Amino acid sequence: MRTWSGNRLVCWVVAGLAIAISASVAITAEESGSKEAKSKAAAADAKPVGKRREEFTTGSSDVLISFINEQIRQGWTDNEIEPSEVAGDGEWIRRVYLDIVGHVPPMEEIEKFLGDKDKAKRSKVVDRLLDDPGYVRHWTNVWTNLTIGQDTPQRVSRKGMEKFLREAFTKNRPWNDVVMDIVSAEGHFEENGAVNFLLAQMVMPDDGVLATAKTTRLFLGMQVQCTQCHNHPFNDWQQRQFWEFNNFFRQLQKEDHRKYDAKAGRMVDDYSELKRRDGVADHVTYEKRNGLIEAAYPRYFGKDVVDEVAQKDKDGWDVNRREVLAKLMIDGEKPLVALAMVNRMWSQFFGYGITKPVDDMGPHNPASHPDLLDRLGSEFVKSRYDVKQLVRWICNSEAYNVTSQASKVNEEKDNPAAGTTAMFSHVYLKSMSAEQLYDSLIVATNAHKSGRSSWEQAEDKKRVWLRQFVIAFGTDEGDESTTFNGSIPQALMMMNGDLVKDAISAQKGSFLNTILAETPKDTDRIRRLYLTSLGRAPNPKEAKGAQDLLRVSPDKLAAYQDMFWALLNSNEFIFIH
Repeated sequence: MRTWSGNRLVCWVVAGLAIAISASVAITAEESGSKEAKSKAAAADAKPVGKRREEFTTGSSDVLISFINEQIRQGWTDNEIEPSEVAGDGEWIRRVYLDIVGHVPPMEEIEKFLGDKDKAKRSKVVDRLLDDPGYVRHWTNVWTNLTIGQDTPQRVSRKGMEKFLREAFTKNRPWNDVVMDIVSAEGHFEENGAVNFLLAQMVMPDDGVLATAKTTRLFLGMQVQCTQCHNHPFNDWQQRQFWEFNNFFRQLQKEDHRKYDAKAGRMVDDYSELKRRDGVADHVTYEKRNGLIEAAYPRYFGKDVVDEVAQKDKDGWDVNRREVLAKLMIDGEKPLVALAMVNRMWSQFFGYGITKPVDDMGPHNPASHPDLLDRLGSEFVKSRYDVKQLVRWICNSEAYNVTSQASKVNEEKDNPAAGTTAMFSHVYLKSMSAEQLYDSLIVATNAHKSGRSSWEQAEDKKRVWLRQFVIAFGTDEGDESTTFNGSIPQALMMMNGDLVKDAISAQKGSFLNTILAETPKDTDRIRRLYLTSLGRAPNPKEAKGAQDLLRVSPDKLAAYQDMFWALLNSNEFIFIH
């Protein structure tokens, strides 16, 4: 296999190919707040924009989308921000594929979409992607990472958590039912995969403290972890309230089971289960900062439920306190569960929520568009917590359909990375997650098929690669799927790893082999390389640079491999824009 030296990178600069090749400098503008970084990441010669906003529609007739647009436009007007133009079709289809199904679109789909004259083609693509198996796979990955972390804790079944979530997204189960099952779960960690969320928070006997903090953050959009020791310094949350919430989790009991392995001649781990511990006191004691000891009874935002949790079920067991809590969490016309999910899903698609951070809602942290958040929360409940419908509302909005190319004015006034309030006047750049980057490389290059004769071989290689990606993209906390931020291990994996080597190979089954065999003209080959990797055709400067390289190269195949390698290692490939 070829090695990639610094001299080869210099050749690309000389050839005039206008892409940023070095993955090691792929630092998002959102992470750094730097205009220079944003300029690099935005891909200087970007895609042509489509129609002006005044003429644009996705084709959806949903009246709620008009309300979303009105609310966002009012924010532009109030802050004297001129929004960016509508994104071109190539930019938009790449973005929506990455956001809904977790990978770049296949080249054939890009070409088909670019040639489609239907005014409603964007809304139709959204509907089609929501029925694609990739939707289930992508959102199962997202929520598995959110619930149990990128790095699976000991005695937690990732397989079980994925199975539970996969079924939920396949059936489009109402989100309130999903939350209810997760918060109140009991049983075997694979037979009832929902228990793994709480098992993942039981890394030590902490009396449900971690479970209390994680549940409120993830499902209620509130950060209360610091209030276990003192009153919150910025909002109305009191230390007493933390322990009132914690009371619901005091029945948590983890039981690990082992079995004898005759082959190894020793006892080995078998399975874990989450059980209910009975006979737990109706109150929790905690120490205040002044040294006084106080008791906290189960309450949900002031609602006393001690009588409910003190009951016995028909078999004489103590009532499942977490079930009582889950019912309280999803009760009402606009519960926090609905608002938190709307805010988090908005953040998944835009990079920023309607509050910043997304999991710290409250009077101390006002929403950028409070009426929008309230209305979306109410409509989400009315839709029976339909997650797919929520995605439709977001993806058909005007804000989601504008380009990532910021103007000078809206870049200065609408730059949440630099501390401004998110006004969504242009699409903020996002780095791909490890899973998105891996799947995108596979879709763009057929790397998993390169030189392999069977489906089993391809799948085996895929699992090995993905494990390597998870390790390279991991964090110490392991709490969420990590993005590509240009660290040295990540850059080396992209530049010299086995996946990229297979991606640019010309072996049978690879994308490069296919286009070299089926496409006779160099100009068409170059265009297809750009389409599959960046979702767009090369601009004139890029096309000329690529043709010049092919003309002077003594090895035409090597030149094509160099070209493909550079495109896959460019910031424009790695970023969602």
